[in-house]
Amino acid sequence: MQKKVAFYTLGCKLNFSETSTISRQFEDEGYEKTDFGNPADIVVINTCSVTENADKRFKTIVRQAQKVNADAFIIGIGCYAQLKPEELAAVDGVDLVLGATEKFKITDYINDLSKNDFGEVHSCEINEADFYVGSYSIGDRTRAFLKVQDGCDYKCTYCTIPLARGISRSDELENVLKNAKDISDQNIKEIVLTGVNIGDYGKGEFGNKKHEHTFLDLVKGLESVNGIERLRISSIEPNLLKNETIDFVAKSKKFVPHFHIPLQSGSNDLLKKMKRRYKRELYVDRVEHIKNLMPDACIGVDVIVGFPGETEAHFLETYNFLTELDISYLHVFTYSERENTLAADMDGVVSTAKRKKRSKMLRGLSAKKRRSFYESQLGTTHEVLFEGENIKGYIHGFTENYVKIKTPWNPDLVNTLQEIRLDEIAEDGMVKCSFVTQDVLV
Repeated sequence: MQKKVAFYTLGCKLNFSETSTISRQFEDEGYEKTDFGNPADIVVINTCSVTENADKRFKTIVRQAQKVNADAFIIGIGCYAQLKPEELAAVDGVDLVLGATEKFKITDYINDLSKNDFGEVHSCEINEADFYVGSYSIGDRTRAFLKVQDGCDYKCTYCTIPLARGISRSDELENVLKNAKDISDQNIKEIVLTGVNIGDYGKGEFGNKKHEHTFLDLVKGLESVNGIERLRISSIEPNLLKNETIDFVAKSKKFVPHFHIPLQSGSNDLLKKMKRRYKRELYVDRVEHIKNLMPDACIGVDVIVGFPGETEAHFLETYNFLTELDISYLHVFTYSERENTLAADMDGVVSTAKRKKRSKMLRGLSAKKRRSFYESQLGTTHEVLFEGENIKGYIHGFTENYVKIKTPWNPDLVNTLQEIRLDEIAEDGMVKCSFVTQDVLV
């Protein structure tokens, strides 16, 4: 009887791309993939360790898997599995834990599916994670996540990712373009580029530390791949988002006007303590350059609150900086101490109450920014890519500049690009639309 395997992914787009690739390995080995929550013989949980909350969620997911099948063989992979394999292996019900390189050979470690009293660990030293494994997601979403880079050479004082994923290394350009073509051949309309530090693309491309290609070379190469309709750049460091790349995107027929640019703090003092590689002035330059060329562009921002030494004055400096900046939304992260980071030993610890208060203020600012951006787009015409779910009688989708759209459910719209006019903001914050062209009956 064919064994069934289910997957659960925590964290970033990069994790989703790797889960998808690993799931295809199982299918190639004769396993049947099923949705998490259905009975399965094997459950693979791809973990994240960016915040303390992500660590805790792992235990919850293990319990959920056990409720469906108490005998399921549970495997932990991902960043948490590399950073704290023994801790993860000690969680009741976990049978196997694989590190940063081992996860890509996952089926080699499955001899039988007998439950273990204590999780078995196979985890390399992180300096051994010096080779590249390509990944991309298909079949789970209308959009595909294409991994182009892994690891990071930056030494941000709050971050464990270099400890979990190793040095910066890149896929060979030829292989990225091949994967992009494979994705487009699956009738997927949009590709989202992902990695740990994608602006560093080209470093370690052929196993050496120098750059064989640049991020701009990657962008230009992808533009020429036939069959791709939309390309989206995910999170990219402001110092690595060069004006030349912005110029190219502004003229591109495929790259969409949507940028996600981590800031982390609007205070140069804190940026220095974080060991970020830019000052706020450079960030302003990047935002202004984007908006001068693409006035309707969507710009998302990562920001951390409660970093050690963040005074009320520092926080207000960040809040006021973001208020004045022409951005579209925020991803707000409440700082949490992570083992083996420099920040964990810094003075000036911010109380939990203050962290929560500052986080709430910035989340409120994000809601205002997003609504203001959506309001600025009302009455304009855009192209929307519709997703595949029927959610309470509506189908959802995103415009090229990342406005979230809703319209009454119609299965004929799934995975189609439609020209629409943005009409009004609904009570749930999404935008209702009307169709300019009707390629399908609506």
